[in-house]
Amino acid sequence: MEIVEVGPRDGLQNEKRVLPTGTKLEYVRRAVAAGLRRLEVVAFARPDRVPQMADAEDVLKGLPRDEKIKYIALVLNGRGLDRILALDPAARPHEINYVVVATDEFSRRNQGMTTMASLDAFRPVAARARENGMQVTLTVAASFGCPFTGEVKADRVREIVANAGELDELCVADTIGVGVPAQVTELTAAVREVSNAPLRAHFHNTRNTGYANAITAAANGFVALDASLGGIGGCPFAPAATGNIATEDLAYLLNRSGLATGVSLAEAADTGTWIGQELGLDQVPAQLGRAGDFPGDLSR
Repeated sequence: MEIVEVGPRDGLQNEKRVLPTGTKLEYVRRAVAAGLRRLEVVAFARPDRVPQMADAEDVLKGLPRDEKIKYIALVLNGRGLDRILALDPAARPHEINYVVVATDEFSRRNQGMTTMASLDAFRPVAARARENGMQVTLTVAASFGCPFTGEVKADRVREIVANAGELDELCVADTIGVGVPAQVTELTAAVREVSNAPLRAHFHNTRNTGYANAITAAANGFVALDASLGGIGGCPFAPAATGNIATEDLAYLLNRSGLATGVSLAEAADTGTWIGQELGLDQVPAQLGRAGDFPGDLSR
């Protein structure tokens, strides 16, 4: 099972402390050393709204490059892609992740347009990205529930996916952490009616259901799961949206379930603790850094 490390993007964008570029690059280096090979490292958002991502170009320019490592940049519109294409090709991400929000109210607050207007903007951006050698993921945010309008039906997500056009990967996101395993199963069936794209999921653990949702997604044929080292992060546009599921805790769950991740639990846990210290947090949400691996040292 592939874990997509989103700490450098979704992890940092909701934290109060804005880290210097060098610390962000060290975060990525530590993540790679822990065995993570696909990382969402920046977002091309308005710096006045998401100051934590204001140095996106500098981060991309400074990243260690290796043919085994794939970097992802999140974009919300064509302007984000324009900023990427203005970079030297050697500094560009390998993939873009384009976000469309499932409900009109959340979409207006997040992107200033309705869901379908955002989807209309996605298709030409996706085409241009592919023309320039980048893979394209469509993330349907708030697929499990909206902080402003409530429940989101699986039919709504299916409608969005049916109108999306060609997809290299489809990600369904529980942006505010309200989903439960039954919804994961229902949503999988709904999107599979209209798309055969590889499935990725993005869960938050706001109500302690993130890990149950993740293992359910794995059982339903998802091939990639997002997580952040330390379990840091959230959505700056959604009230009370707390952290992502933690990479180290998710890797423990998957490894013990027979789904190899390639992640070093000890190095991942150490990095989760380290990034929490850099952010000035008393304690990160992740559990593995405190509990340790099992069997591990049973005298602890």
